[in-house]
Amino acid sequence: MYRLALFVRAQDNLEAIAMRIRRREMILKWRRKAVALAAGFVLVAALAVPPAAAQRADIETVQKRFNALLAAGKYADALVEWQKLEAAVKARFGTEHPNYALILLKVAVTYQNQGRYDDAEAAYKRAAAILEKALGANHPLVATALDDMAAVYLHEARYGEAEALFKRALAIREQVLGPDHPDLAATLNNLAVVYQGQGRFGEAEPMLKRAMAITEKALGPNHTQVAAALVNLAILYQDQARYGDAEGLFRRALAIQEKATGPVHPIVANILHNLASTAEDQGHTAEAEALYKQALAIKEKMLGPNHPDLADTLDNLAVLYGGEHRSDEAEALYRRALAIQERALGADHPDVAHILNNLALEFEARGKYADAEALTARALAIYEKALRANHPDTANALHNLAREYAEAGDGANALAYSRKATAAVLAHAAREAESTGQKQRSGGLVAQRALFFRRHVANLALAARQQIAPEPTLAREAFEIAQWADQSSAAVAVQQFAARFASGGGALSALVRENQDLAASWRDTDRKLVEALSKPEGERDRKAIDALRRASGEAEARLTESDAKLAREFPEFAALTRPQPLEVKAVQNLLGSDEALVFFLPDDKESRVFAVTREAFAWHDIALGADALADKVKAFRRGLDVGEWAAARTAGAPGMFDLGLARDLYIALLDPVDTLIKDKRHLLVVPTGALTALPFHLLLTQQPAAPTPTDVAGYRDAAWLIKRQAVSVLPSVASLKALRAYARQRPAAQPLIGFGDPVFGTPDARGAPAAARTAAHTRAYTDYWQGAGVDRTVLGKALPALPETATELQAIAQKVGAAASDIHLEADATEANVKRLPLADYRIVYFATHGLVAGDIKGVAEPSLALSIPQHASDLDDGLLTASEVAQLKLNADWVVLSACNTVAGERPGAEALSGLARAFFYAGARALLVSHWSVASDAATRLTTMTFDVIKSEPAIGRAEALRRAMLAYLGDTANPDNAYPAFWGPFSIIGEGAARRETPE
Repeated sequence: MYRLALFVRAQDNLEAIAMRIRRREMILKWRRKAVALAAGFVLVAALAVPPAAAQRADIETVQKRFNALLAAGKYADALVEWQKLEAAVKARFGTEHPNYALILLKVAVTYQNQGRYDDAEAAYKRAAAILEKALGANHPLVATALDDMAAVYLHEARYGEAEALFKRALAIREQVLGPDHPDLAATLNNLAVVYQGQGRFGEAEPMLKRAMAITEKALGPNHTQVAAALVNLAILYQDQARYGDAEGLFRRALAIQEKATGPVHPIVANILHNLASTAEDQGHTAEAEALYKQALAIKEKMLGPNHPDLADTLDNLAVLYGGEHRSDEAEALYRRALAIQERALGADHPDVAHILNNLALEFEARGKYADAEALTARALAIYEKALRANHPDTANALHNLAREYAEAGDGANALAYSRKATAAVLAHAAREAESTGQKQRSGGLVAQRALFFRRHVANLALAARQQIAPEPTLAREAFEIAQWADQSSAAVAVQQFAARFASGGGALSALVRENQDLAASWRDTDRKLVEALSKPEGERDRKAIDALRRASGEAEARLTESDAKLAREFPEFAALTRPQPLEVKAVQNLLGSDEALVFFLPDDKESRVFAVTREAFAWHDIALGADALADKVKAFRRGLDVGEWAAARTAGAPGMFDLGLARDLYIALLDPVDTLIKDKRHLLVVPTGALTALPFHLLLTQQPAAPTPTDVAGYRDAAWLIKRQAVSVLPSVASLKALRAYARQRPAAQPLIGFGDPVFGTPDARGAPAAARTAAHTRAYTDYWQGAGVDRTVLGKALPALPETATELQAIAQKVGAAASDIHLEADATEANVKRLPLADYRIVYFATHGLVAGDIKGVAEPSLALSIPQHASDLDDGLLTASEVAQLKLNADWVVLSACNTVAGERPGAEALSGLARAFFYAGARALLVSHWSVASDAATRLTTMTFDVIKSEPAIGRAEALRRAMLAYLGDTANPDNAYPAFWGPFSIIGEGAARRETPE
């Protein structure tokens, strides 16, 4: 059995996570049964020396009983039959024959079903060693044993070890069986599951599609294995909230399976279960309930009322009822599922713990905290015994206890369990990094547990209110933990930079390749050592084991040395790919005497702000949760799009910017730390979540005379924050160190290179009416992607042309003295040119084009800049300059200007684009980005940018943020046109990154 949902509480927004976990584990269970049946068939067919007829009949009879008991979920009884089977095969063939190894595979499957993972692992290792010795390292049966052992590692969330074994099994099968053999499909599917567990969806999808193609080619489009492949791909789409795609694949799989087996079959029930969870994800609760009940009825009829497979559907239906406040019905289903699992698996099985967790959450939702804590504590004890101390399920139980104690008002226990949960998450991520030979935290595994870190910070705040520990100590801990919570999926994307760098040239790529080769060598040596140690005591070669230990130690030492060299010689690379939280003192050492940093962490019910200066540090609660903040930011941005505002004013409709809301947001966000920050000339803001879409310089430090002035000119007198301070934005606290510790000091020689007015579609699209072009802005990001790649046809039709950007670029080039040949427009504004031209020679690199915001397709699409779309896409040029491609550019730019960066995002905050693109540009060699928060009037954009460049040229010591501030104030103060006072014209730009002047160290 595999794990079910761990969380169902609506207030924690975890239903979707719970459902994804359940769906993924259901299909894993389906795969495991297929492997078990295959192993049983191989055992009889592969007897190298056929026994006498009586012996063969006896072995086959016992084997059939064993298989029947295993399929019925009667694992203890199955083990009794296995002992008989083992004795018969041992007597006939001995313990070094392949047939004995196949017997070990059978018992390993049984142990796995019982949650006895250590026993299962030992049996798999012994079987693999026997098969390898008897048949050779590249025999398909060795691949089978490796596949099965990797599945145990997957259960234990040992993703790095599982990936290595699955890849080895895949290599064996490809070499021996060929690239299109159907046996490859199972390994490809399992490898995809590893990637899904780590949030690496972009790598999982090609694996699943290849598996499906192989299966269809070998078995035909209507085979049940094709149905299984469709389900696997559908689950991936569910993980990415692509529910329409998922539902279509599930229904196709259902049709194939029903035709092959009839409508009353356990696998049909599994597909119906998955369809139900898709409906539930989309809020179609009545449809979901009907499908769950249909699946349950089939399972009861085919498997009996007490089969452990019923527990999955009972649990999911209970989750559904709990969400609809049908508490009594939910509890009854949980208790029935619990009774089934305890009877079939024993009281200490992890699947029992999963249901205990869910039942505890049901009690917690009713305010029965003591009952909830008792159930969760029991679940925790099971996880700690059955799984590793740092297993994600153990961490989940610790987190649940932390929340339950907090809800009950017990701050001391709440904080204690939050600290344990955080330690478990970080230790698991570190172990996974170690197992893959990368000595750093694993950003994907950390990012998946952001909720745990936010709970940790909330419990630190609770502990401070209850005076459980000294407040300054708690505050500093909260500052660091909050940075772990601020791990977006863009942080996962940048971890893939290493592979791309390794394929390039130069000293860095050579060192990265060397590091990867050493990691592979270390893993291979470690694998051989484990295999040697897995042999029976009397058969171990002590000399060989000692030699392998020395080799493993030497390989690890070389890898450690390589890691240190990489960090020493290319610290920017480490800062980009392995961001670590900064302590308060480290931030203070990086700040100038005239600077203040503010960092925000939204949470469900309330949020927090941290403020740091060279002299002081403070943190405060904000009485607005993440959803409330998102609503306020959305309302705040109304009236800031120039086109929409002009249309509303012409039609006499309301649409003016709300000064009252700008003041309210200042009071909520910055007033708690106003004493600390108000006298600093430069404010560095680290926003997260919806706050990334908030232009902080438009907040008001004083109450306005009226929320919306009767005359546009009335906006001129408002107490804008920009009047008091220059503002720049950082994508993370840690980026401050990367920017200031590793920034290049020698300026580039040439003033500017620019790319604008790209060709996206057909020539007639460039002359489309403005209304049609604006409508394209609202398209979902998912519309531009087909699987893991960009759909250039849809992109070309959907992206609005930007002819006005040509005028903008040419005017700015003239202002800063750039050569006309350095401005690349229309068909010349290509990704190939960006990669080919010597960008490091320019102080300003200007992109006047659309930016695509990543995040809607989780783990697949990177934030990207859209350039002219080529007729024939290639690795060099597919029309999108992605974040990982940006990171490989060579820049020495004081500025990178993204003048239309966020125009395709609609009302979605551009958090992923901000984080992913900014990090990539910083690594490439940029000091700062100039980005727009909304569609900019062309004349205003040209005037603001050129004024900013003029200021910085005449007074380079003032810094970029101050230069932009002066340009904005000059535009605001220009009374020649009353509209100049309106913030949509003068306030669209923000500095992302280093807003201060060039300097080697802080003042």
